[in-house]
Amino acid sequence: MRPFLVGIAGASCSGKTELARGLARQLLDDALPFALDHYYMDRAHIPEPERSDFNFDHPGALDAPLLIRDVESLKLGLGIEQPRYSFVTHSRLESTEPIAPRPVIIVEGLFSLYWPALRDLLDLKIYVETPDEECYARRLRRDVSERGRTPESIEYQYSVTVRPMALTYVRPTAQFADLTVSGVVPIHSSIKATLNAIEVRR
Repeated sequence: MRPFLVGIAGASCSGKTELARGLARQLLDDALPFALDHYYMDRAHIPEPERSDFNFDHPGALDAPLLIRDVESLKLGLGIEQPRYSFVTHSRLESTEPIAPRPVIIVEGLFSLYWPALRDLLDLKIYVETPDEECYARRLRRDVSERGRTPESIEYQYSVTVRPMALTYVRPTAQFADLTVSGVVPIHSSIKATLNAIEVRR
């Protein structure tokens, strides 16, 4: 039996990663979390001071051909060598990580429902709907506490790139979802709804 692919999309800090992790905990060894964050374009050729001056919220920031090719291979039951990306140096590491397919593959990221070729590989498409105000509040808390950033820099980035890109490229993909879950209700209800949908479609 080929792996069953679940795609989870949503705006930044909508709760999509939390949902993906919750599903993986429930499915245990049957689940393979597959984050799109590994597929950011390598920027090693760009002088280091300029590498961080980049719109990471645009779909062109990701290596879509490689991403789609790897997902396709996993769906065929083939292993891949997944790239590793450093957000410290904004570059792709030389080493890769061998990844073997599992019964359920959870494809999670901003653009999981963006590219038609990727959508066609998914057996279940999920969109996490969360208001912009809540997404911003979560991002503010996260980036201050975990990434040492100032509130001013977070607000600037959110207003200039994060929210405009979400409105242009991410939120419109909700129309392709088989199931829309709320990012503000207790996570266990979204996990349960997703597990039920997986059971129906498998």
